Amino acid sequence: MPNLVDVTYAQTGKSLSTDNLGMREMQARAFAARDAQYLLLKAPPASGKSRALMFLGLDKLFNQGLKKVIVAVPERSIGSSFDPTDLKSHGFYADWSFDDKYNLCTPGGDASKVSAVKEFLADSSATILICTHATIRFAFDAVEESAFNDVLLAIDEFHHVSADVDNRLGEVLRAIMSKTTAHVIAMTGSYFRGDSIPVLSPEDEAKFQKVTYNYYEQLNGYTHLKTLGIGYHFYQGSYLSAIDEILDTDEKTILHIPNVNAGESTKDKYNEVDKVLDVIGHVVGQDSVTGVISVKRADGKTIKVADLVNDNPQVRDKIVAFLRTMNSVDDIDLIIALGMAKEGFDWPYCQHALTVGYRGSLTEIIQIIGRATRDSDNKTHSQFTNLIAQPDAENEQVKLSVNNMLKAITASLLMEQVLAPNFKFKTKRFDDEVHEAGTIKIRGFKEPSSQRVKDIVESDLNDLKAAILQDNRMLQALPGQFIDPEIINKVMIPKVIQMKYPELNDEEIEELRQHVVADSVIKNGEIKEVGDKKFVLMAGKFVNIEDLHIDLIDRVNPFQKAFEVLSKSVTAKLLKVIQDTINAGRIQMTDEEAVLLYRDKIPAFLKMHGGKEPNITSGEPLERRMAEALVYLRNKRRQMGRSEQA
Repeated sequence: MPNLVDVTYAQTGKSLSTDNLGMREMQARAFAARDAQYLLLKAPPASGKSRALMFLGLDKLFNQGLKKVIVAVPERSIGSSFDPTDLKSHGFYADWSFDDKYNLCTPGGDASKVSAVKEFLADSSATILICTHATIRFAFDAVEESAFNDVLLAIDEFHHVSADVDNRLGEVLRAIMSKTTAHVIAMTGSYFRGDSIPVLSPEDEAKFQKVTYNYYEQLNGYTHLKTLGIGYHFYQGSYLSAIDEILDTDEKTILHIPNVNAGESTKDKYNEVDKVLDVIGHVVGQDSVTGVISVKRADGKTIKVADLVNDNPQVRDKIVAFLRTMNSVDDIDLIIALGMAKEGFDWPYCQHALTVGYRGSLTEIIQIIGRATRDSDNKTHSQFTNLIAQPDAENEQVKLSVNNMLKAITASLLMEQVLAPNFKFKTKRFDDEVHEAGTIKIRGFKEPSSQRVKDIVESDLNDLKAAILQDNRMLQALPGQFIDPEIINKVMIPKVIQMKYPELNDEEIEELRQHVVADSVIKNGEIKEVGDKKFVLMAGKFVNIEDLHIDLIDRVNPFQKAFEVLSKSVTAKLLKVIQDTINAGRIQMTDEEAVLLYRDKIPAFLKMHGGKEPNITSGEPLERRMAEALVYLRNKRRQMGRSEQA
C-alpha cells in the first residue's frame, strides 16, 4: 500500500551547522538553559543530544560549582556515545575527557561496577563517570544519599524512567531530587512511554525546565535527506512469505523481526533469520573476525548482513564490535535485529527501517524510525515500513488483529503531526486584521490562561496526543461514522486530558482540549493557497482559514484520516469485519435478546426490504437494534470458530 505519511523538507542545513562554540542549533538551545538545576531535553535521534550533554556537563563543572558528572545510559552499547571528545578545536573552552576506569559500560558484574561508582564518588580528582541505568540503581543503595550532593546526574533515554512505585530508577530519581543538591539533566527522543504510566508525577515534572527541539526543525535543517515516508504493508499467513515483496537489499536496511512472544513470530527466531537469508539468496560464508555474513543474490551481487538476533555472546560481540567501528557505506547492507539496534544505535547510511509486527509502544516506533533519519550523503529519502498482519475474517483473533491494525494507523497519524511544522493558535476577534506568520486565528478559541497549560501546549502536545491515540475508547471511535465527532472532541478527549493532568481545573482542560483538537484537525487537513487566501480541507470541504470557528472545528473527527486509510487500504469484506468488530465491542446485548430478534424480527425485515439487512446507523431504533443483533451474533460465531455468515 502507499505511504500514509510523505513529508518533504527544505534541506536548509541549519540543524547541522555549528556556531563559534562548535554547537549545533539544538545544542545551543539546550546550552542557553544551562543554569537550570533540573533540565529536560526532548530532541529527536541524531540531533546531537550526547554532545549537548557534554557542553552542559562541562559548564556545570567549570562554572557552576558542581564536582562530578554521572551519565547513565539504558544499555552498555550506548555508552560509546559519551566517549572522550575533542571540543576545544571546534571553539569550546574544554574537552570532554575522563579516566578510562570510570567508563563502566564494559563487560563485568554489578558488584565490581558498584564498587567503581563508590570509588568515583570518593575520588576528589575524578569528574566524569559513564554507567548504565542498572548500575546507578544498585549504586544508590550502596552509598549515602549525601554522596550525590553537587553531582550532575544525566539520564539518557529518559523514557525508561517511570512514576510507577515499582520503577526503581524513578524511585532513585525522586530521592535524589528531594534529598540532595544534585542537578539532573534528562534526555529523550520520545518522552511518552508505551504504557499509560507517566514518566514523572506532575509535581516532579513541574520542577524541570524543558528544552524541546522537534522533528520538523531537525529534518528541515538537514543537507542531504529531503523526504521521509511512513507506511504499512499488510500480509496474510506468515510474514516470511511476504518479506521479499518489501525487502529491497539495494537499500541499506534495518529489519526488526517480531519478538518471540508476538503473534507474528514463528517462535523460532534463528530459523526466521535463516529464512530471510534464503529470500535474499545463497549464503557464501561468514567472516570469522567481524561476524559479517555474505549472501549472494540471484543477480550475482553479494550482500553483507549483520545478524544481531543470534544472542551467543561470542558471535554477537564480534558483529557488535564491527558495527561500532564501521565507517564506510559499503561495510554493511542489511542488519537483522530483534531487541537491538533501536535507541542509541547509529548507522547514518540506513535508508529503510523495516519492522515486522505492530509495536505496542509509540516510543519504540519513534526510536526505530530514528534509525533511518540520520542525514547522510548516500540518501535523499528515508522510509519506515511496518509489516503487519491483515485481519482474517475467519480468525477468532480478529479483534486483537483489528486493534493492532488501528493502533498502527493511529501511530502513523501521530508521527505525521510530529513531523509537521508547528502552528500557533490564537483567538480571532472581529476587529482583528493583523496577520502573524505561523499563527492561525480562530473565533471562539480559548487561549491558555495559566502557565501550566502554556507549558503543556509548548512542550507536551505530542505526548498528550499519544495518550489520546493509545486510549482504547478512542481506538474504537476511529470510524467516525459511528460516533458523533463532537462526542469524541467534547467528551472523550477531555476525559483523557483529565486522567493525564489531574491537577488541571475544568477551564484549563477546555483550553487544552481546544488546542489539541484544533492542532489535530488542521494538521490532518490539506492546506492550499488561492491568491492571498489559505483554505484548509476539513471533513471533505475546503474552508477559508479566516472563517475558522472552534464550533466548526469541533464538528470534525480529528482522527477521520485513520478511517479513510482503512477504507482505501482493505477489501470491502474486511472493512465490514473491522466495523462489526468495533461495533461488537460497544454493543450491550444478551444472548437471549439477540436470538429473539434474529428469530422473530429480522426475517420479516429481510422479506420487507428485499433481503437488505438492517442498517446499524438507521434513525429507527428497532432497525438499529436488529443490526446490532446481527453484529453481536456474528461476533459470537467468530469467537466460536464457526462460519461468519449469520
